Amino acid sequence: MLGIMRKYKESIVIKFVFVVIVLSFIGTIFLVWGKGGDGSGAAKGYAAKVDSTKIGLDEYQQSYYRLRGIYEQIYQKSISPEMEKQLGIKKMALDNLIESVLMRKAAKKMNISVSKEEVSDAIAAIPAFQKNGAFDFQQYQQTLKGNRMTPADFESAQKNELLIKKARKSVQDKVTVSDADAEAYYHKNNDRLELSYVTITPESVLGDVKLTEQDLTNFLQKNQDQFKTAEQVSIQYVLFDPATVSSKVTVSVEEIQSFYQKNIDRYQGKGGILPLAEVKDKVRADAVRFKAGKQAYETAADTINKNIASGNIQAVATSLGARIMETPLFAAKTPPANLASEEAVLKKAFLLKQGELAGPIETAKGIYAVKLKERKPAEVPPLAQIRSAVEARAKMEKARELAAKKAEDTLAALAKNPAGVKMQNTPAFTYNEQGIIPGIGVSKDLMDAAVALTATAPLPKSATKIDQKWVVVRLKNRTAAGTEEFQKAKDTIKKQILPKKQQEALDAWIKELKATAKIEINQQLIAD
Repeated sequence: MLGIMRKYKESIVIKFVFVVIVLSFIGTIFLVWGKGGDGSGAAKGYAAKVDSTKIGLDEYQQSYYRLRGIYEQIYQKSISPEMEKQLGIKKMALDNLIESVLMRKAAKKMNISVSKEEVSDAIAAIPAFQKNGAFDFQQYQQTLKGNRMTPADFESAQKNELLIKKARKSVQDKVTVSDADAEAYYHKNNDRLELSYVTITPESVLGDVKLTEQDLTNFLQKNQDQFKTAEQVSIQYVLFDPATVSSKVTVSVEEIQSFYQKNIDRYQGKGGILPLAEVKDKVRADAVRFKAGKQAYETAADTINKNIASGNIQAVATSLGARIMETPLFAAKTPPANLASEEAVLKKAFLLKQGELAGPIETAKGIYAVKLKERKPAEVPPLAQIRSAVEARAKMEKARELAAKKAEDTLAALAKNPAGVKMQNTPAFTYNEQGIIPGIGVSKDLMDAAVALTATAPLPKSATKIDQKWVVVRLKNRTAAGTEEFQKAKDTIKKQILPKKQQEALDAWIKELKATAKIEINQQLIAD
C-alpha cells in the first residue's frame, strides 16, 4: 500500500484516498498505544474538551507524532515545518481525537455495544500478538509490557475502537445508490458534449482602459514594492595576491616531505600513489604556494586588524604594496564584472556600515580588505521617472478587472439573446477527471459545470477563469449515451459509486456531530 501511495502521491485521487484512510484508521487504539507512564501529561492541561470529555495532552502528542510519521513514510523524507503547516498535521491530529470522542458518544446513543468476545476476537487477530499464525497469550503480555501498557488499558482502547467501527458501519450500511443516482453518474461520464464559447483575455480589452493621473498615483502608492529600486552600495577594496609572496618563500626538505604526506592523495598516477621522487618538483611548488598563501593571509590579517578601528584602507594598501580599487554604486544582483564571482566579498559589502573596514576575506583570487564608501537604500522613484512602467502595470490590472466584468456581461447577454453573441465551438467530448476541454483548455471547475448543463439550462452560473483568461460557455449539443448500455452497466455503476456516497454520509454525520457538540480547543497546540 505504501509503495503504491508513494508512486502516486501527487495524484488528486490518491490524496483523497489517503485522507480517507487517515481519518478512518487513526483511531483510539493507536492513539493510546505506548502511552503508559504516570499520566502526568493529562495533569498539565488538555488538548480539547468535547462536551464533558477532556482529551489529554498525551493523547494529542501520540496522535500528532503518529500522523506525522505516516506522512514521512509516504513522502520518504522528514517533514519540514513549512510542509507540516501546509498539510495541517497538527489540526488533523486534534480533529481525529475529537471525532473519535464524538463517534463513541454517538455509538452509545445508537445503542451500539461491543461484547467481550468481540474484543477477544479482535485482539487475537492482531499479528503482533501471534506466533505461527495463532494468538499467543505470552506474546500478548510481553508486547504490552514493552509498550508500557496494561491489558486492561489496551482492551479498553480496543473496545472503543470497535465501537467506532460499528458506528461508522451503521451509518454506511444505511446508504443506498438509487437508479437515478446511477443514471446521473452514467450520463455524466458518457454523454457527448459540444460547447459554444467565448474567450476574453485582459489583452483583448486593454485598448478600453483609460487611466487618470490620480489612478496612476494611487496604483503606485498601493504597489510600491513592485517599483522599489534595489539597495545599492559602493565599496573600496584592496586585493592582496599571495603570488607576490611566493618569490620570497622557500621550503625545506622536511617541509616538502611533510606536505607530501599530508596531501598524498593529490599525487596519484595510473598505478596508484606516485613516489615523492617522481613528483618532487610539483610537491615543492604546491608547498611553496601553500606556505605563501598562509603567510599572505597572516600578513593581510595583521595589517587590516591594525587599521580596522580607524577604517584607514589607504594604510592597508600601502602596507601590503597593493592599490585601492573602487566600484560605482551597484545592487546585489548586478555586481561589477570583476567582483561577479566573489560571493563572499559581495555578501560582506552589503553587511557593512558606512565607512566600516572589514577583512581579511580569502577567495580564489586572493585576500581582500573591503570598506563601504556609500550606501543607497532601496526607494520608490517619483512617478515621473517610472511613469511608463507604472502605467503598463496599472493598465494590465485594470484590464483584468474589465475582462472579468465583460465575461459576466457576456453571460448575461447569452441569457437574453444567444444569437447576438459571436462564439466558437468545441469538438464533441466526454467528461474526464483532468478537466481537459478541447479548444478551451484545462479546468476541472468548467468541466464540472459543463456536464451539468442541459437543453433547458444551457448556461453555467458564472464565467470561468482559466489562467489569465475568462471563458464563457453555452451548451450547444448534448448527445445522451444509450439507455440500453446503462441498463447493462447499472449494477456495476452502483457498486462503483457506493463507497463515495458512504464516505459523504460519514462526513455529513461527523459534521452534524460537531455542530451539536460543545467543543473547546487548546489553540496553542495548533497555532502555526
